[in-house]
Amino acid sequence: MPIGLIALALGGFGIGLTEFVIAGLLPEVAADFGVDAAAAGWLITGYALSVAVGAIVITLAVTRLPRKQVLMGLLVFFIAGNLISALAPTYSLMLTGRIVAALCHGAFFGIGAVVAAGLVAPEKRASAIAVMFTGLTLANVLGVPFGTFVGQSFGWRATFWAITVIGVVALAGIAWLVPATPRAGAAGETGQAAAAGARGVRAELAAFRSTQVWLSITVTVLGFGGMFGAFTYIAYTLTEVSGFDAGVVPWLLVVFGVGLFAGNLLGGKAAERWLDPTLIALLAALAVVLAAFALLAAIPVAAVVALVLMGAFGFGTVPGLQSRILDHAPTAPTLASSANIAAFNVGNALGAWIGGLTIAAGLGYTSPLWAGAGLTLLALAVMITASGIDRRARAHRQAPAAAAISTPIAGAAGAR
Repeated sequence: MPIGLIALALGGFGIGLTEFVIAGLLPEVAADFGVDAAAAGWLITGYALSVAVGAIVITLAVTRLPRKQVLMGLLVFFIAGNLISALAPTYSLMLTGRIVAALCHGAFFGIGAVVAAGLVAPEKRASAIAVMFTGLTLANVLGVPFGTFVGQSFGWRATFWAITVIGVVALAGIAWLVPATPRAGAAGETGQAAAAGARGVRAELAAFRSTQVWLSITVTVLGFGGMFGAFTYIAYTLTEVSGFDAGVVPWLLVVFGVGLFAGNLLGGKAAERWLDPTLIALLAALAVVLAAFALLAAIPVAAVVALVLMGAFGFGTVPGLQSRILDHAPTAPTLASSANIAAFNVGNALGAWIGGLTIAAGLGYTSPLWAGAGLTLLALAVMITASGIDRRARAHRQAPAAAAISTPIAGAAGAR
């Protein structure tokens, strides 16, 4: 395994921590600033929307720059944003800090995924992307529970100070361990991607002429929105419905993180062999798990099992969805990859928003789970449609080639 993948995973760990740790601390932050659960949810929704904007705008702005230097610059935004959050005296300034930190997120994972894919052979691409995203899953297995514990023990601001330090370490890791990378289209890059980089922004935007790119993005928005909408309010579900003490929540998040970690790696391996079937199976399983969680949330053991399965099936889709985007955007991988990261976070915002609406409507703390199941079913329908269109298109392209081969053979047989 190239050592650069470890450095990319380290950056993913820090960024993943700042994205997800807030879910475990949402009740404490809401109480400190005197806002309700739905308003506090905007600390997650606002972050996700900023990721989506930053993924597109920043990637377009830096598409001709050396990717290593871009990754390092993005981590500077991450560090600054978490400093603001740690010091914020008001809810508005806290939200500002979250937005600043979020600006680096989408472009980091989008560009980082392209760098990771370039460090290995093409057939290993999904696994390389999965290794990079292992940092994000480890942030949930180790970082989020520890961050929640620190926040509950020493105040939520202590967690953001710790994240700031992690950001500095991640920056050093990128500087030391990731090999120097050329700008898109520079010497050292080959094939269609290099030509696309040389043509600049117009070539990157050309990827969005593909129907499959848009269908993949739609699946990402709906599928991840389903899981994250449920996860946003999970602390309330576990304490108010399942009956767990707030002090147990960090350890329950460990269970969720174990599911993320396993699903990410296994999903990446499966996607290398059966890309679309793997995504269809994972989305179907996620919809079933979310519905079962909503029905059985009042049973503590069932809630724990559903929590780990929700993480496994939900995050198991990530390497495959990212690889699918790269497959269908060979001439413009950087922007397409970042756009899909933006789609993940549009899904986060959509799921959190819908979940907040259901709670505000008085439907209870299991309602985000039902909303998540509905979004996931929509994602499944789009994925089945996309796979069918792609399969028919491949068959159509292969038919003329088969005819071209058979015609000379038939002619030769007739001559004899």
